[in-house]
This record gives sequence, C-alpha cells and structure tokens, in this order.
Amino acid sequence: MDQVYQQDLSQESPRPGGPFLIQMLFREPTGLPDRDTMLRVLQQHCGRLDCFCHDDKMAGFAALDHMATFQDGSAPVQLMVTACSKISEDLFDPFTRSQMWDCMGERDQILAECRWQIVGVDMLTAALDPLERADLDMDFLEALAGLFPTCAAFYFQNCGKLLKAEEVRGNTITGPDRFIRFGVNARFFNIQGTDDMLVDTLGMSTLFLPDLQYHFHDMDPNWVVGHAYSVASYLLLAGNPIQDGETVDGVLDGAISQEVQWKCQHEGSLIQPPREVLDIFMGEYASGTREN
Repeated sequence: MDQVYQQDLSQESPRPGGPFLIQMLFREPTGLPDRDTMLRVLQQHCGRLDCFCHDDKMAGFAALDHMATFQDGSAPVQLMVTACSKISEDLFDPFTRSQMWDCMGERDQILAECRWQIVGVDMLTAALDPLERADLDMDFLEALAGLFPTCAAFYFQNCGKLLKAEEVRGNTITGPDRFIRFGVNARFFNIQGTDDMLVDTLGMSTLFLPDLQYHFHDMDPNWVVGHAYSVASYLLLAGNPIQDGETVDGVLDGAISQEVQWKCQHEGSLIQPPREVLDIFMGEYASGTREN
C-alpha cells in the first residue's frame, strides 16, 4: 500500500531567495582538493574568483564577476564548499523521499550507501538578478561535479531533488534552464479518498519566483508535470510576467496547445511547505475550488 501523508501547512515557510544548497553524496569520506586546484576548476566555470579561505573545514571564494549591491555598497557574492561530514540519519524523511522521482528505483540504495556529504552553498546571491543567479548556481554545480569525481549523487535541498552524479555530469542543457532541471522539482500527489491529483513545483522561490500548482483529475499526470516545467522555464526566462486572471496555453492530447487556455491565480499552497504558488486552473480537468 502506498504511504499516506498528511497535509501540514503549519511548518515554517522557506525563505524566498535563501541560499542554494548543493549536497554531494559520497560512499566514502573524501577531502577537499587543494586550493590551487579548486580555484582553477571553479574559475573555468564561474569566471574570476578570489579564494579567501581554504582549510580543513571549508573553502570560500568571492565571485568577482557577480556583484551584490546593497544600500550601503556592493560586494562580490560568495561560493562556499564545506569539508566532508557524516550525513544525519534523519536528513531524508519519508515525505521527502517520496518525491525523489528522478532516481526512484535506486533511491533507497543510494541513500543507504552514501553516508558522507560535502555541501556547496552560495552566499549574498539573493541580490542578483534571477537569471544571473540561476546561471551562476549551475556553473558552480558543474564545477563541483568536476572537482569531486567520487561523488555518487547530488541532492538539492531547496527542491528535494536527488540525482545520480552521472545525470549531472552528462547534462546537455545550457543557460538558465539548467536551474529548472536541477533546482526545481515537480512533485506528484494522489488525494486520498478521491480521484483527484495534485502536481506542484518546489524550488522556484530561491529565485524569488512563484512555484506552480495544479489540482486536477482525469489527465495523465506526466503531461501536467511536463507543463509545470515548461511554465517554470517561462517564468524564469520572461521575468515572471503572469498576472492574476491571465491565461497560459494548456495541454491537448499530451502537447501544449493554444487551443486550450488555463487561468492563473496566485494563491497559498495546498501541500507543504506553505508558500505562494501560481495556481493553474485546468478547465474541465480542474478539481476543488479557487479563491476567485
């Protein structure tokens, strides 16, 4: 029997624009590469850098081509890499595990075997333009994938996505859409006791963009997941232009079509964590009620 999870909107909401966390999972503990190696590889991907710390606990780099501007001045954003540490037994709760769709068949084996982690995190990047930040975070990811060849899997805490390392290293997507691939997770839920389903995304708030939400019935959820990733990409690339009451092209026979128009409305999420979402009303396939 499938595990039943309870709606819980009492938990703390994720902070929009918070740090982007890249957790590299290892089967055996490993050390950080030396300072010069890290600087060389990171600069190949992320542009001009200054290494301001490198010891047995952490390495830190200032990204000189990416400046965060504040009321009292500006400073380069920072890319930090922690030393290897043991993974907490309760890091991946059952609810989080249930939405690791990209490696569902190997999920339990990966998480059982990989008990060590190194974490990459960006700092001050909330001040960047969303497109600039999306590119930098993904450049950072590609650099980390090259620096740590024994990394077995990547876990993206902001969205709950788990991917095998070869999926990251073999990526062919370019530009900001890489963030949609790795930094956004389309989740799927059956609503107990009904024929209703729910698809939503998690991770868009890192870029101060709304997640997507679909409450529906009688449509292949894989079609809806594909639509969600397409709309998420549009929001990022176009600068979040969709206003309440406007429509987006819907899905007809599995493909996005201008013949079908779905109405959009910003609302609170139906599934945890609580956050603002762009709810997409799927016409004849829509379930539940909307605020307007």
